[in-house]
Amino acid sequence: MQRICKCCRKRNVIATGSDGKEVERKQEQWQRQKKDYLLMPDLKVVKRKEVAGKIKEAREQGDLSENAEYDAAKDEQRDIEARIEELEAILKNAEVVVEDEVDLNKINVGCAVKVYDITFDEEMEFKIVGSTEANSLEGKISNESPVGHALIGKKINDVVDVETQAGVIQYKVLDIKRS
Repeated sequence: MQRICKCCRKRNVIATGSDGKEVERKQEQWQRQKKDYLLMPDLKVVKRKEVAGKIKEAREQGDLSENAEYDAAKDEQRDIEARIEELEAILKNAEVVVEDEVDLNKINVGCAVKVYDITFDEEMEFKIVGSTEANSLEGKISNESPVGHALIGKKINDVVDVETQAGVIQYKVLDIKRS
């Protein structure tokens, strides 16, 4: 299903990448990547023709086995085709999620979560995001990570056991809000 928000800043764009995993893209990320999506016709038409021309010129030079220009043009062609495929997969499955409609009674992608780490006796805050936005230094954890996956769907006061490489860690959900 494809529904893409073009103007509302209070929306998140959820998409499924080429690997089939759900990816959250907030409006800011959407604005940053919109340039790439708008360049898709240029990639498909102009860049493909340019690279085809480069390959043709390189072939005309003779022996392809030692032709660096030919190899470079083929590499560029591969990169362009991979980028087109990636963008098409994201656009094919893009879906807009309105933040005002997100249920704050349970944890979802896009929520800020305050938890109490029972194991280490400390409070922590996480933002649950898609795998492409995860950044532990900014407190953003992926919904696919062990902690993120365990927290999805939980409610305030729920105690969650998370299986990590360091062993089982227990968290108590203290608060859920929009990030």
